[in-house]
Amino acid sequence: MTDSRMYEAKYPQTDELVVVQIKNISELGSYVSLLEYGNIEGMILLSELSRKRIRSISKIIRIGSIEVVSVVRVDQEKGYIDLSKRRVTPEDIVKMEEKFSKSKTVHGIMQTVSKTCKLPVEELYQTFGWDLYKKFGHAHDAFRLSLSQPSILETYNLPSNVFDALTNNIKRRLTPQIIKIRADIEVTCFSYEGIDAIKEALMVGESLSTKDIPIKIKLVSPPLYIIICSTFDKEKGIQLINTACDLIKKLITSKGGGMVMKVAPRATSETDDRCLNMLMDKLNKENQEVDGDNDIEEES
Repeated sequence: MTDSRMYEAKYPQTDELVVVQIKNISELGSYVSLLEYGNIEGMILLSELSRKRIRSISKIIRIGSIEVVSVVRVDQEKGYIDLSKRRVTPEDIVKMEEKFSKSKTVHGIMQTVSKTCKLPVEELYQTFGWDLYKKFGHAHDAFRLSLSQPSILETYNLPSNVFDALTNNIKRRLTPQIIKIRADIEVTCFSYEGIDAIKEALMVGESLSTKDIPIKIKLVSPPLYIIICSTFDKEKGIQLINTACDLIKKLITSKGGGMVMKVAPRATSETDDRCLNMLMDKLNKENQEVDGDNDIEEES
């Protein structure tokens, strides 16, 4: 990350939350770089590191770690920025990590356009970036909206090479990607209804499919099944599969069977998919070999 700042203000405001990287640890506290403000230096005083008694600073922070801290005091003339880690709540951290992730994405787009068009990053921010922060609350929100409303960026009358580089990078980084969610479950039923009860329970799970999030349930090898859905919204996909699993378990239990969650719903990677396909291919071959053996035995 370059030393260009992400926001228009050169210094943060008192009580503002900022993201820093620990650079050095001394007896007085910790020296840090403010990542959103061009890596200017700040300091977390020893008394502001933790609410608890400090026995070892290394157990609280370490060099190179990224921390969310609160601004206690800013002296722009002397360049002093005092910070606090102990005043930050877990809720503050979650909120700030989300904001920083968005700011970092915007900054990455600006840096790429800067290199492509051979223009200073700060010039791009001055031309349109910081204005988008003012108008939309965050430039990331403006960039995302521009995917469907190009006029948001067209109003700045950018040179064609800058406009093309900007829109291409926004599309590449912010166009929603389909995420595949998968859960692994074991379903058994040794009662009179047996297989029919399992089929009915699985069909109830699949019936929760929506137009946006279709659910598919596949047999791997009895009693192991996988529940899969594809969605743009990871959290909604996980929630829907969890609901499907709850229904399957409720129904199969009422029939005298049971369901065990072997692996909870999670986003899968291409590696996960390849491993699953290899496992299913292996099981199919084994089943074919067993069928062949049965034919030979019958002929004998």
